[in-house]
Amino acid sequence: MKTLRINFSHEDLTRVRLADGYDAMWELVLSVQQLSFPGEHVPYFAGWRRRAVRALTARGLEGSLRRLAQLVPMGPYFPDFLTPSGQRSGLGDGLETVLGTPVRRVRTEVSELAATFRRPPTWFNALAHGEAGVLNQVGDAAFGYHDAVLAPYEQPLTTTVRGDLAERSRALAAGGVDRLLSGLHPSVRWESPIMSVDYPVEAELHLNGRGLLLIPSLFGVQVITLADGDLSPVLVYPVSRPPVWDLSQNHDDHLRALSELLGPTRTAALQLVASGVTTTALASALGVSASAASRHATALRGAGLVRTIRQGQRVLHSRTGLGDALLAGSTG
Repeated sequence: MKTLRINFSHEDLTRVRLADGYDAMWELVLSVQQLSFPGEHVPYFAGWRRRAVRALTARGLEGSLRRLAQLVPMGPYFPDFLTPSGQRSGLGDGLETVLGTPVRRVRTEVSELAATFRRPPTWFNALAHGEAGVLNQVGDAAFGYHDAVLAPYEQPLTTTVRGDLAERSRALAAGGVDRLLSGLHPSVRWESPIMSVDYPVEAELHLNGRGLLLIPSLFGVQVITLADGDLSPVLVYPVSRPPVWDLSQNHDDHLRALSELLGPTRTAALQLVASGVTTTALASALGVSASAASRHATALRGAGLVRTIRQGQRVLHSRTGLGDALLAGSTG
């Protein structure tokens, strides 16, 4: 195992921060790796993998998984543009950024990925040269995959990540940045001002006063950062997990009952809003118009399940505590 070395300045240590929640694009990418590459399978995900394969097969989405897996192999590299900076819990926001990536950057990163293959997939060439529709096909594959195998587990994903963040926040409050960084993960060694991480390749990252955003991941199995050190620095780390993910039938039964109560579209909307999503992103994820998505959000807000706030030019919908409890099947 090689080493990633992250060099902190004094200013960087004052600018270490925890994400507000999970990042939808990182979870998508890392879950694809966990599903597609048997050598990396972690027992915790065994039940989820079985369900995911059945769901993808039932919807005829095996090709979508195959295409995504080609873009994010378990090798030394996958394109950074697939996990854009600026942590986002909503898949729609993340994919909107991915689909807006300049052609020059897509060409550079896809070409670097192709160089890691003995025989790269033929469609890489069309993607690298910005052929109309190819990047949109990637977006369609991501939406279909997410809807089949990630959206049904929105609640446990959110709950697990929030629990981890609460634990990290307590460590930061009690012992400062030193305690936070030294206890981040068993693969991390912190000797101020350098963090050393067990890593697939030798790499060096100089933060140069930009600070570091720490993003927890349910589907991550190792600490990972972006390949391009000039991008806004992030470090994605696996959350603390029990040995087995409890995917009891009771949760599925509860979601079915909730769909009968709220309707399937509003139940899906309640799952998707998590800790913040725009009306446009919600509409894209649900496959409805923006006006229809707004009506669903308004109805959920009227029931006390969703809150809506304005951030600059954007309107963000997120679940309330009551919404979280209703999805979890508990009012306690």
